Formats: sequence, C-alpha cells, structure tokens
Amino acid sequence: MRPVRSARPGFGLGLGLALLSAATFGTSGTFARSLIDAGWSAGAAVAVRVGVAALILAVPAVLALRGRWGVARRSLADVGLFGLLAVGGAQLGFFNAVRYLPVGVALLLEYSGIVLVMLWMWLRHGERPRRLTVAGAVAAVVGLGLVLDVTGDARLDPVGVLWGLMAAVGLATYFVLSARVHPDLPSVALACGGMAFGAVVLVGLGALGVLPLHATFGSVGFAGHRMSWLLPTAGLVLVAAVISYVSGIGAARILGAALSSFVGLTEVLFAVLIAWLVLDELPGVMQLIGGAFVVAGIALVRLDQLPGRRAAGKEPVPAGAGS
Repeated sequence: MRPVRSARPGFGLGLGLALLSAATFGTSGTFARSLIDAGWSAGAAVAVRVGVAALILAVPAVLALRGRWGVARRSLADVGLFGLLAVGGAQLGFFNAVRYLPVGVALLLEYSGIVLVMLWMWLRHGERPRRLTVAGAVAAVVGLGLVLDVTGDARLDPVGVLWGLMAAVGLATYFVLSARVHPDLPSVALACGGMAFGAVVLVGLGALGVLPLHATFGSVGFAGHRMSWLLPTAGLVLVAAVISYVSGIGAARILGAALSSFVGLTEVLFAVLIAWLVLDELPGVMQLIGGAFVVAGIALVRLDQLPGRRAAGKEPVPAGAGS
C-alpha cells in the first residue's frame, strides 16, 4: 500500500508568499488611481509599472542565473508566454474591460481565471476537482461577487465581457506558468523576463495606436495629500510589481497552481482594506460577508489537499511539473 505523503514542504512559506503577493498586488489600484486621476492613461501606468520593475530586477536576475544559462534558454518560450499573456494580456484585457463594464464585473470576470486553472489541471494533469474543491470555488466566487458588489441592472456589453475573459486567461496563465516553469529557473528571472516582454508588447501596442499611452509629470493627489508623481509611481513599481510578481511566482511553485490561485483571491480583500485605509472608502457589511466567503472557500480547497484526503485518490502533480 502506498504510504501517506507528508504535507507539502514549505506550505507556511508558500502561504506567506501568496498573501504577500496578494497584498502588494492589491495596492496597484490605489497607486494607479492617483496617476490616472492626474491624466495618465491606464496603459501608460501599466507599461511604466512592469517596464521599470523589469529594469530593477535585471541585475538580480542576471546574478541568480549565473551557471544556469542553459535553463534560461530552454525556458524562453515559457517566459515569453508569461509576458504575453500573464503580464500584457491580463493587464490589457482588464483595463479594456472596464471601458465597457462596471469595475466590479470586470474584476469578477478576471478572477474567473481560477476556474480555468481548475479545468487546466483536470484536462492536462488528470487532477479532477473533488467536492470540497468545487464547494470552495463556489464559495470563493460568491464571496468575490459580494465584495465587488456586482449586483444591479447594468447591461453587460459583450465586448467588455470578451475583454474580461481575456484577462481571466491571462490570470490563469500567471498561476499555471508560475508553477510549471523549470524548477532551476529562479523566480526573479521569470518575473524580470516576463515583465520585460510584457512591457515591450504594451509599448508596441501604444506605438501602433492600439493602446493609448500618455502621462503627466506634475503633482498628484494621494491619500489626501498633494505630492510628486514619482512617489505613487515608485509604489506602483516597487510594491505592486517587483514584490508582488516575485513573491507570487515563488508561492505558486510551493503551493501549486490551483491553491495559489485561490489564495490570490485575497488580493481583492486587501484592495478593499487598502482603499479604506488610504482613500477612506469604508467597506460595507456585504463586503465583509463576502470576504468571509472567500476565506472559507480557500480553507475548503486547502482541506481538500491535506495528505489524508489525497492518499485516497490520485497523487497531485507537484508544483513545477511541466504541462
């Protein structure tokens, strides 16, 4: 009889990295809002965010790759796909979705990417979701809808829905590729290469006139104060890109694509909390209830992955396994 596996090594570290990634990703809206209110286009804010972050990570990435250049060459396709879909595609899809849809609906569509992750793991790796995982997914999606307050009579523009689904594909790609790249490719190298490629794609689309790219360089309003545009830009780059992408990739490698994608849902909760603290946008009762649903959904998914339950079924594909 096959012995029961021990709990996944480093789960605490992986969970901590996932929550750090979600929290820092959750700051992006607050930082970007001050720039967009000052006249920046969303595309310009994203391009600066990932482009400058790639430059900052360039030296650490090169140092981490010493002696591993062969792995880097073999991973070029994954890095390019990460930059095209997980960075450029997700950002472009979301910011175009909000042109046609309420922000809450656009976010809900983007985070439907967790369902795509489950389907991918089922179809590609044979990891059929079991009852607790499905229940967790339902609870998390319901909670997300409550947090984002997507109820109402607004008509859903099909063009916006398509853009939102593109963002969902990008988000799912982020979690799947973060978990499946070669284990010898450092997380910082994947983050740097992916963001650099994504920045090139965004700037290229701007040069073709497909994506508006314009910025202003005066003072901006942030947290009730007037300050230089450099301060929120630094936060957008260092906190919402450098820390968030590197920690998120590291978390996906430890937790795997499915669980890390569920923990990633807490980004919305952190975004609401940060907006409350910085912008004085007080969360409502329904948002708090929705947050409890999201946490409960994550707990159910984690419970379904405990060794005792896994031993009764098929062994999961470990993080870092090829697709």
